[in-house]
Amino acid sequence: MADPKGFLKHGREVAERRPVAERVQDWNEVYPGSAGRALLPIITEQAGRCMDCGIPFCHQGCPLGNIIPEWNDLVWRDDWEGAIERLHATNNFPEFTGRLCPAPCETACVLGINQDPVTIKNVEVSIIDKAWESGFVRPQPPEWLSGRTVAVVGSGPAGLAAAQQLTRAGHTVAVYERADKIGGLLRYGIPEFKMEKQHLDKRLDQMRREGTVFRAGVDVGGDLTGQSLRDRYDAVVLAMGATDARDLPITGRELGGIHQAMEFLPQANRVALGDEVEGQISAEGKNVVIIGGGDTGADCLGTSTRQGAASITQLEIMPEPPEQRPAGQPWPTYPMIFRVSSAHEESGERVYSVSTQEFLGDEDGNVRALRLVDVRFEDGKLVEIEGTEREIPAELVLFAMGFTGPEKAGLVEQLGVDLDARGNVARDASYMSSVPGVFVAGDAGRGQSLIVWAIAEGRAAAAAVDTFLTGSTTLPAPIKPTERPLVV
Repeated sequence: MADPKGFLKHGREVAERRPVAERVQDWNEVYPGSAGRALLPIITEQAGRCMDCGIPFCHQGCPLGNIIPEWNDLVWRDDWEGAIERLHATNNFPEFTGRLCPAPCETACVLGINQDPVTIKNVEVSIIDKAWESGFVRPQPPEWLSGRTVAVVGSGPAGLAAAQQLTRAGHTVAVYERADKIGGLLRYGIPEFKMEKQHLDKRLDQMRREGTVFRAGVDVGGDLTGQSLRDRYDAVVLAMGATDARDLPITGRELGGIHQAMEFLPQANRVALGDEVEGQISAEGKNVVIIGGGDTGADCLGTSTRQGAASITQLEIMPEPPEQRPAGQPWPTYPMIFRVSSAHEESGERVYSVSTQEFLGDEDGNVRALRLVDVRFEDGKLVEIEGTEREIPAELVLFAMGFTGPEKAGLVEQLGVDLDARGNVARDASYMSSVPGVFVAGDAGRGQSLIVWAIAEGRAAAAAVDTFLTGSTTLPAPIKPTERPLVV
């Protein structure tokens, strides 16, 4: 194990973020230098807090099955090359998860039963950042080619993971993306202050050197039909995500200034990266209301702050969660507790147990305010509280209420794949859809979920595709579509 007395000698420490007054003036990551570099001075002793448990529940907490105690031990011993080898054995893209994952592994940490858990996520991102700086991340082209071809539709984490695994297995893989650049939500959905796109670009360069072909700006289902895709390739992996956003069809929805988060964030990301966006949706000088209290809402909050919003209010229909783990969500489950992201530190007000009744407009047809009412749950039903109706000003309203599944028009309809009861693409235990040779990974089959689930499903689907094409596989398959961990 690492330091046998590490958890007794050292408390939990995380890297300090840049001062709020400094970081809101730019779009760089909120940590000085980068997340991993900021953590290096304290990371060895933090890795040494790992107890190398007889039953490491952190494995169960992570859908990828990361071998966390092993790379903690290697970091403590200053073996960074060994650490990245163990980390890459289960995770293709730790620079993504180390910045974007909510770390369900940490809430499952055995040390977390009665102390603060090991800083697993911080160790992870330090390993990969150190590996890039030290030249430990190298292309791994296949030794031979199978002669089989695979199309991957979507270049988010699930699609990229599937593509990298299949390329390394010797198949010729082409990744299709309808946006003008590869990366999916990693590029245009995740703000630069959470993950600078240099990390994505470095990984894409590695994949190109391995042999993966990227075709951006292609609308599969439009420019290229589903049937053409099946005719051209031996197998197809659908990894286009869950992009059918939830709406709020109440009075006033047609007013100007009301947008989905994924209309707002991609434009902001493009501008932050130096592109010009005609007619950009901007929060500058406006009272902004964000409906939805999750990660996407926090991304809208941090983006609006940097654009110079006059005020920002984030609404959540659920009650404010407790600061400590609720009794009904015991270790090692992922507890629904009050969390503060970097964006919440910077500005904005969070309002819980509130429902939007109506959007109010001005004489020009634009939104000017929201009419709200406090709510509570009684016997599982949402009840409005009389006498709590009120208005709050809003010239920009952003919906961050999640997604209901993949878009049905276009590719899904053309392929004729079956859907499950939730509107996702149905698949069997091998990730194959109802159409032979068409596989599904990530949010398109699972529904809106975490980045670790996307990568895990991409890896598992790749193993299933390899078996379909060759009869067997040596690729790891971390999970089956029906499996659920001990975490939410």
